[in-house]
Amino acid sequence: MADLAALTGVYNHYLTTYAPKSNSALDTHKKSELRGIYNSIVKINKESPLYILDDSADSKAYAIGLKEDARELQHTLTSLGGLNEEELLNKKIAYSTNESIASVKYIGGSASSNMAPELSIEVKSLASPQINLGKYLPSNSQIELEPDTYSFDLGINDFNYEFQFQIRPDDTNRDVQERLQRLINNADIGVYAEISEDEEGNSSLKLTSQKNGMPENKEAVFHVSDNQTSKTSGVVDLLGIGTMTRMPSNAEFVLNGVEHTSTANAFTIEKMYEINLNGISPTEGETATIGIKPDTESLIENMRQLFGGYNQFLRSTLEYTQKHPKSNQLLSEMWHIAGEYAAPLSDIGVNITEDGSVDFNEEAMQKAIADGSMNQGFKDIQDFAKDLYRKSNQIALNPMNYVEKTIVAYKNPGKNFATPYITSAYSGMLFNSYC
Repeated sequence: MADLAALTGVYNHYLTTYAPKSNSALDTHKKSELRGIYNSIVKINKESPLYILDDSADSKAYAIGLKEDARELQHTLTSLGGLNEEELLNKKIAYSTNESIASVKYIGGSASSNMAPELSIEVKSLASPQINLGKYLPSNSQIELEPDTYSFDLGINDFNYEFQFQIRPDDTNRDVQERLQRLINNADIGVYAEISEDEEGNSSLKLTSQKNGMPENKEAVFHVSDNQTSKTSGVVDLLGIGTMTRMPSNAEFVLNGVEHTSTANAFTIEKMYEINLNGISPTEGETATIGIKPDTESLIENMRQLFGGYNQFLRSTLEYTQKHPKSNQLLSEMWHIAGEYAAPLSDIGVNITEDGSVDFNEEAMQKAIADGSMNQGFKDIQDFAKDLYRKSNQIALNPMNYVEKTIVAYKNPGKNFATPYITSAYSGMLFNSYC
């Protein structure tokens, strides 16, 4: 269990410190895709020389950050079709006439877009989490519990977790509340703890379920008790964290005139729409209309996402150049890719600037679509996107290629063998200070 806790801590540290965004559906892979990634890593290891890395904390953060930037660009390109010739940049874009009520994303294929229905949605209530708001106690007053080892049980998702902690002679109410806040949040079991304050200097420990909605056949998402705990009890009653102050609730909405409920504010419909409920309809009967944008608007939006993702990656890489000279090599490679398409793309409103970024003129592209000159330009943009996809995949697989290092020895040509050297060096960064 201790090893599992350490691994969980490493993973959470990685996600919260380095990963720019939460994981998405694009982080889920088939066995064949994982096998391909593994084979690529083996090939990289086999051909790599031995070297000594710069092991400074800044260098480690740079390598991990670079990988995450590449993954973000790769996610953008994958969402636009990746290397699929038919899907690439042909993605359809959904619209909502009232984003304050509901926003939408089209998740179906381009072939099925003609069957995507137009929907109207009225939101009557949003799904909400369970909240246990503890008692407000004087923050700086000494806690009214004897020094000892205390524990309490927190049950969620059919699992029961016991939390143990010490109360010291000089602990205040705020000290214990903050200790429990860290204890619960570090456990990452689906309940978020925070300190709430009132105007009189009192503080309370507030527990909120991370998921919305009422679970099926249950009266609560989580429950807190120390009635049958293994150590000294009393903290649940004193802090008041065992009492539910707001029940979880489901979202209620009317879709095309039919009432529905959902335990979450985000859901999919007919494997075509991913809908997020953002707010309650201001007046009864007020709806948001959801549908697919015309082909021209969808194409322009795809271009906006493609060039926006490329420019964002370029900006992130530029930020590394002052402290990490090897990032200039990456910039040069990205500029070379963009430079190959500068001439043909300029005719359809896509201009490569001196710093390598893309200046996208939507009006010029709409004109090119209207007069038919976009046909060849679209093929060039597809090729540009494919080159970016391959490059982002290469960076994500081996960010160490752009990290300062000293070559120690080259492997014997013709007698190479696979070693875990590179992946061990990179993975070790995630475990820095944990082992």
